[in-house]
Amino acid sequence: MKSAWSGLLVAFSMYSAVPVPQVQWEKRTMRWALGFLPLVGVLIGALEWLWFAFCTHFAADGLFYAVIAALLPLFVSGGIHLDGLCDTCDALCSYGDREKRLAILKDPHVGAFGPMWLIAFLLAEVGCFAQIYECPALLPLAVCGFALARALGGCKVVLTPCAKDSGLAHLFAENSDKKAVAIMLLIELAIYLAVAGLLVYAVPHGLTAGKVLVAVLLLWYGVHEKLTRRIFGGITGDLAGFCISIAELLALACAALGGLML
Repeated sequence: MKSAWSGLLVAFSMYSAVPVPQVQWEKRTMRWALGFLPLVGVLIGALEWLWFAFCTHFAADGLFYAVIAALLPLFVSGGIHLDGLCDTCDALCSYGDREKRLAILKDPHVGAFGPMWLIAFLLAEVGCFAQIYECPALLPLAVCGFALARALGGCKVVLTPCAKDSGLAHLFAENSDKKAVAIMLLIELAIYLAVAGLLVYAVPHGLTAGKVLVAVLLLWYGVHEKLTRRIFGGITGDLAGFCISIAELLALACAALGGLML
């Protein structure tokens, strides 16, 4: 029980900006940490739901709602996954070999392509949130998407070989009980999908939209896996953050487009 609590604290201290008591990072405390990563997404989803309720209650403007909604994950996570998005886009847009691309991921400086794609990403999120505000029938899919994305990212770290013998992904992977954490993450995935399904059950074609979301996320997981292995030779912390960020956006897009078409 104590190691599980320590794992929760490690997960929130690493993957969120939420103040938590600090614990020493060692195998005992990090064993379950990745299994608690989706709970950061649960917190973001809950705040998104409250923000939506607040804005609808006071009839806030859609753009005001959408901009703050797009920034909420940044406030909660501290931007750690968006950093991975920036670095990965820089690496993918370079034409170097594997070693050069891995060096770009490690480089603390940001290139030209990273900020450009980050702006595009945030604009896409704002657009999705604005559409969801207008047609909120599938809001539960968007809200649950933050936890689903982090469950997928956690699976990446424990199931995909690391690209190098250093870095945060390697540190967490090597100190995790990989099999147990993978099972834990898969159970969480099933729970979040079940919750999303229950919340959209009464919406016409809501379950169909949920199935589309599952298919899209599975497709993205496969594409990311192929890209990770072929181009980089394995997973890194930045690549896991890239996976999480795009999965979040895909969930938002499914909720936005699905709500528009229903």
